[in-house]
Amino acid sequence: MIEVHFGDNLEVTSRFESGSFHLIYIDPPFNTGKTQKRDSLRTVLSPEGDREGFKGQRYRTLKLGSREYKDCFDDYMAFLEPRLVEARRLLAPDASLFVHLDCREVHYAKVLLDLIFGRASFMNEIVWAYDYGGRTKRRWPAKHDTLFWYARDPGAYVFRYEDIDRIP
Repeated sequence: MIEVHFGDNLEVTSRFESGSFHLIYIDPPFNTGKTQKRDSLRTVLSPEGDREGFKGQRYRTLKLGSREYKDCFDDYMAFLEPRLVEARRLLAPDASLFVHLDCREVHYAKVLLDLIFGRASFMNEIVWAYDYGGRTKRRWPAKHDTLFWYARDPGAYVFRYEDIDRIP
């Protein structure tokens, strides 16, 4: 069964038993130093809509709400460490952890993950390259994020769950 949980993972995960998950993906704040704001939208079919969609149909956008948070940490590693320790506790013996970060904190997080999981548990660095975003002429713009892959047990992890008969 696949479940998606939203919220501060330190609060949410404390309710689960150790070894409960075969895969954990963590996408923490990036410590940009800015307030991050996200709008929740819904679209409804409407001839007077403000956007065009599939087959040229018009849709009206409805703003459902907005959320924001300060993406600024005095000690980012102190914020991240208990969450990574908790993630390790939750991983099943054959499980993997993926952590998504950008260039601001990724190098420090790699050292922290090595301390928590052991360097042998580092499986790969996955670079997510993209060609959108800023095109500043004052510096090289960021054009990639990084995902770290760690296995709970580097000698006994599952890479392709579809290749096994049953997930316990």
